Amino acid sequence: MGKTTTAYELQKRLTNSFVYDPERFGYVLMRNVPPDISMDDFQDYPLWREANFKLLKQISEEYDGIIIVPMTLTSEDFFEEIIGRLRENGVEIKHFTLSASMQTIQKRLRKRLEGKNSWAYQQAEKRMQRLSKDKFQEHIQTDTMRIEEVVKTIGMLTGIELLPDRRTKLKKFLDRLQTSLKEVGLFK
Repeated sequence: MGKTTTAYELQKRLTNSFVYDPERFGYVLMRNVPPDISMDDFQDYPLWREANFKLLKQISEEYDGIIIVPMTLTSEDFFEEIIGRLRENGVEIKHFTLSASMQTIQKRLRKRLEGKNSWAYQQAEKRMQRLSKDKFQEHIQTDTMRIEEVVKTIGMLTGIELLPDRRTKLKKFLDRLQTSLKEVGLFK
């Protein structure tokens, strides 16, 4: 269970919400840059940061609902370029970092079929260190939590009333499988 799965599970428990996934724009950006000038991380492109700031600002002005953004920003500067600017522009932001031990993160990556040579696996330790900084508070330690508990914790910390989850175990499994397949690009 990670940020994207949590985002979609949270959306299912809210009456008026939208999941905005900034990684999707990152993947489009990476596919449209010639390999000899491409960067390893789409977050390093100023265009990615500016586009996400502008689109999130526009959506927040036009959409009358809750916007859920599963995004891992580990650079304090990049955090300020997007989250800080949104706050400066009057956008209310409730930010949480879903934390886990390195062992749990590696287990989750293997579950997503990402081995030791994957980009995410290689970046995990460095990103964990960066996320421990005060800028990235409030942390929710998810090692021993089920996804339902993470969603309830976010609801409690934000003061947002969650709808009951009336899905069967099978429906929950299928919904989460679909989210996982979307995340690895096997399902749209």
